[in-house]
Amino acid sequence: MNWLRGRAVKILVKLAALFAILGGTAFAIAYFTTDIPDPNDYVNSQATIIQYSNGDEIGRIGAQNRTIIPLAKIPLELRQAVLAAEDKNFYSQGAFNPIAILRGAINTALGRGLQGGSTITQQYAKTAFLTADRTVQRKIRELIIAIKLENQLTKDEIFEDYLNTIYFGRGAYGVETGAKVYFGKSVDQLNVAQAAVLASILRSPGFYDPDFREGNKERLENRYKYTLNNMVDEGWLEEKEADRLMEKVPAIRPRLSTGQLAGNKGHLVEAVRKELNNLGFPDEQLMIGGLVVRTTLEKDAQVAAEAAVFQQAPKDAPADLHIGLVSIRPGTGEIVAMYGGRDYLERQLNDATQAITQAGSTFKPFALIAALQQGISLQTVWNGKSPLIFDDFIGRPYEVSNYGNKSFGDVSLLDASADSVNTVYVPLGIKAGVERVIEAARKAGIPESVVMFPSPSVVLGVSSPRVIDVANSFATFAANGVRAKPLLIKEVLGPNKGVLYQSRVETEQVFDEAVMADLNYALAEVVRSGTAASALRNFGRPAAGKTGTSQQNASAWFTGYTPQLATSIAFFRDDATQSLNGIGGLTSVTGGSFPARIWNAYMKVALKGQPKLDFPAPSNIGGTELVPIPDPIPTIAPIDAAKWCSTADLEGAMKDLKEFCTKALKKYVFATPDPTPAP
Repeated sequence: MNWLRGRAVKILVKLAALFAILGGTAFAIAYFTTDIPDPNDYVNSQATIIQYSNGDEIGRIGAQNRTIIPLAKIPLELRQAVLAAEDKNFYSQGAFNPIAILRGAINTALGRGLQGGSTITQQYAKTAFLTADRTVQRKIRELIIAIKLENQLTKDEIFEDYLNTIYFGRGAYGVETGAKVYFGKSVDQLNVAQAAVLASILRSPGFYDPDFREGNKERLENRYKYTLNNMVDEGWLEEKEADRLMEKVPAIRPRLSTGQLAGNKGHLVEAVRKELNNLGFPDEQLMIGGLVVRTTLEKDAQVAAEAAVFQQAPKDAPADLHIGLVSIRPGTGEIVAMYGGRDYLERQLNDATQAITQAGSTFKPFALIAALQQGISLQTVWNGKSPLIFDDFIGRPYEVSNYGNKSFGDVSLLDASADSVNTVYVPLGIKAGVERVIEAARKAGIPESVVMFPSPSVVLGVSSPRVIDVANSFATFAANGVRAKPLLIKEVLGPNKGVLYQSRVETEQVFDEAVMADLNYALAEVVRSGTAASALRNFGRPAAGKTGTSQQNASAWFTGYTPQLATSIAFFRDDATQSLNGIGGLTSVTGGSFPARIWNAYMKVALKGQPKLDFPAPSNIGGTELVPIPDPIPTIAPIDAAKWCSTADLEGAMKDLKEFCTKALKKYVFATPDPTPAP
């Protein structure tokens, strides 16, 4: 313990020296050069402002919500509860408590956490006039302002201002607004228990608001009991009454989203908030820190994205239809537009950055990359008949059909890419190596969180990524193989306009430019003459992309790009197996329908005024002559597949195998027609 005493003595000496330094002329200069600002000016500026890239405002976090009431209208019980929780000796002591400051400094130095010993006057000085920085300079200024407040105002005036400016969380400043957001009533309607809860929360709303994070409920219960016990000690509450009140903490209203978060705007604000948290800016700082956040979102593009969804999406869409859109600048990763959902107040899950759905044929470009890397030419000729049956790598038949069960006969890989021919792409993935297909997806931008199994079906997009993952992957194609980390926030400025954070573009060349040239040439065929051609007619500039429609039309994608912009759009429903068919009067909702139409309408506006750029000419890997694919992947004859199914234990088989066998037995033994999966 000797070392502990020694360290405490050193701290005492340093503190004594500090106060000595502040004495005399230095203190006088600091005192007379420090003014007391207008508290209304400061509190009103505390919201974190989120801006578009051009400086226009998107929204705010912690927007000012305050109603000022005189001290006489604040119930005595609430005033006593606040004093019990924060500063029992407020009316009997000066601006600051030297003993409490010393105790807090010692506890901080001994590693018991950063602690303070602030009086209510100091808290008011910090809340109304200063930042939350834990620095010696700020603490000194806090003490000077507190002393000035005590000299210029009465205790009641300081307490009234404190109660009208203190932050209660949930965007609420002051006891009147705090009472409304936590209990749905004015402050003069609170009972003693509710007053004690409000007083307990104000110390640190993020730490005690039970609806804010896990563990807060238990912490609030302990703080609530502490407040009641202090009220008893001061003679403000009977012990018997306190014991009764401690039996149960009064019910608190759930956190309610404000109208400023309605529509897609709420998804933008929340996405920025989450990213700020990841960058080290906690919610407590965002609510009262007065930050200015410049995002990568471009106002014209964002308005165009929301307008395109509104105008091109089906008008009779069911309530469980979800649409996600992300638009990214190739080579930088900057997110220029995002559509996370119809109304944040109805659904907080962002359909662009959080929700997942099966990718369908959107994953075929990864197989094409793997094939091109192996020297397989776009001019190789494949068997595009439908259906075809392959080995699933573990000795079972895997049937593959084209959309509408259409047979293409012998078809070049280039044309198979334009028409999204499943019976070509599955053997393409097998021949190139499904592990290499997965590797290409990872390099492009599909994160490890998206599960992909090395099976023939991986090429057909049975995995479920987020829209932002696919958009970023295709942005890698548009940037000729340069992958960039998605970027939403450019810079964060403090209340004094100082730069607290500045983004840095993170890129890596992950694919050879020759491979990208042929890939982009092939995906341009999708736009020129393939599955998205009808929706993208009259687009007016070079573009490439890929449609994606999952089994049973449960999800529909279109992801397309120009050299300047890559945009992905997905349609899906709450039930991952429920079909989109019938929505908007379409028998089949595919990636080439509504998603491609939205993409067309959005991109025309987003690219307006920008030059029409061409992709690099194809590198013609493997030559320009049509050649049969060497060593084609073997198929299984239908009758052999049916014989295999006849001997299989259907009851013990996996669900997908049972479905296959049921179809196979009907189709090849009884010749019953069956619908086919989408591209």
